[in-house]
Amino acid sequence: MEAGMKHRILLALAATGLLGATAFGLYGIEGRAADSGETMIVDVPGVPTAALNAEIDKLFNEDEFAETRALVIMRGGEIVAERYAPGYDRGTRFISWSMAKSVTAVLVGLMVADGRLALDAPAPVPDWQRPGDPRGAITLRHLLHMSSGLQHSEAGDPPYDSDEVRMLFLDGRDNMVRYAEGQPLEAEPGSKFEYSTNTSVILSDIITRQLTDSKDPDVRRRAMLEYMRGRLIEPLGMASMVPEFDASGTLIGGSIIQANARDWAKFGEFLRNKGSIAGNQFLTRGWVDFMLTSSPNDPAYGGHIWLNKPRAAGLKKVLYPDLLPGDVFAAQGHLGQFVIVSPSQKLTLVRLGKTQDDVLDPVKEQLGRILALFPRD
Repeated sequence: MEAGMKHRILLALAATGLLGATAFGLYGIEGRAADSGETMIVDVPGVPTAALNAEIDKLFNEDEFAETRALVIMRGGEIVAERYAPGYDRGTRFISWSMAKSVTAVLVGLMVADGRLALDAPAPVPDWQRPGDPRGAITLRHLLHMSSGLQHSEAGDPPYDSDEVRMLFLDGRDNMVRYAEGQPLEAEPGSKFEYSTNTSVILSDIITRQLTDSKDPDVRRRAMLEYMRGRLIEPLGMASMVPEFDASGTLIGGSIIQANARDWAKFGEFLRNKGSIAGNQFLTRGWVDFMLTSSPNDPAYGGHIWLNKPRAAGLKKVLYPDLLPGDVFAAQGHLGQFVIVSPSQKLTLVRLGKTQDDVLDPVKEQLGRILALFPRD
């Protein structure tokens, strides 16, 4: 079958929901979701079911892990455990916070595969291309590695002085990319890791401007929505996904995408399978490999995703380099949003909730203990 025709058939199946239902084997638990407060578990060889149930129960019932609202575990493409807190269920959409950054990276990868963007070319930001502007040296690779060198302060104290807070909620909120792209350099591009939500909004704008020259917010929004639906949301069967935009029509690609727990699990499985769905390649394997390769300035960070690698002295441990396989990676978000993927265990775990970041460590450690119950290949 001609490749273009095959692709169109797959998209048609995705639009009907058939591909999304079957490609990831979401009916491991008899096709129904857990009721609120009920843990549903499928027997997995080599996994102590009683211990798994007990560790999941702690997440929902013990104060140090509050407030867990949803948990989904997939193994080998099938859901093997699922639970929701009272008031939440299979249909509830949860905010991504910074998990959105990994979605944005996938969209950039699709653009690179299409030949519309180049990883090591100067980032196509018009204001940076003026003669003598040192920001013209910033590449997509720098942005994806959080090494642009742009002046930035993330999660500062007081919060209202943080650049991501100013961009999202204060003086930058109506035109977020203007705020983000307008920052001066504080370091040579590529020389310094600095985690930045604003960087992901710059990438969102770059993608949008490849889709339309219009500055009309509605046109920009529709162009990005159409691209996301055709290239990501429908192929993955993520029908619940709702991206959000600022007043200028820019995708808030660093922090605000909504989806239910099962759809976040599909996203993790998509990356675990190297951009493949039911044996069909929707994102190049090379791009996934790029995302999962350590950046030069922080081994625990790849292309807009966290890696299970030790960090330099003085930097906080992010994942589980002393507990879980080295190929583990994760999309993580504010207040305890996690999509943790362990390829060598064939696992994707999603935890969604609302836990303040300064008391989040016990939750993260508990998720590690749950993952460690599963055997490696």
